[in-house]
Amino acid sequence: MKAKRHEADFQRDKAHLKTLKQQDDDGELMLYYFDESGFSTTPCVPYGWQRIGETRQIPCHRSKRMNVPGFLSRSNELFFHAAEHSVTTDTVVKAFDAFVERYAGKYETTKVPCLVVLDNASIHRSRAFKAKLADWQQSGVRVHFLPPYSPELNLIEILWRKVKYEWLPLDAYQSYSHLKKWVLEILGNVGEKFQITFA
Repeated sequence: MKAKRHEADFQRDKAHLKTLKQQDDDGELMLYYFDESGFSTTPCVPYGWQRIGETRQIPCHRSKRMNVPGFLSRSNELFFHAAEHSVTTDTVVKAFDAFVERYAGKYETTKVPCLVVLDNASIHRSRAFKAKLADWQQSGVRVHFLPPYSPELNLIEILWRKVKYEWLPLDAYQSYSHLKKWVLEILGNVGEKFQITFA
């Protein structure tokens, strides 16, 4: 990814995000990060420990995939929308509509705008998605597109890594229904039992 991106654009946006984070800290805006991730019974195990001569096994079988578009703030407020079908522009627009509807009441009271940071995926740049931007802005929610190939600037990527590589227990992969239960349990407790400390 790093080799494909335009480094000057990356550094410019990194500096801009630093300013936005300060505005978030000062209460001038609410900063959220948006992305989608998928979960299936194929385990995400990058490494493991075992005693010499002992073989540890994890059952692996194909299952359907649970896709989760989510919005995460730096204070661990998570708003997510689970779907058991492919993520399309329509899925993303519905997730944004639900998020904006939830945020609109807060904006009406506080007049503090919300900025959602997201990547340049084609489903985020589609005509149908862009057609909604003005409506969402009226409810206090604007979007900020990251430069291409800059996943490390999207803080919700940390959440997906934590869920897949740290928080999901190995027995979550026993079956799709078990996995779904665990994923929803974890995501439903982000900010309480499951915390991320952002620098």
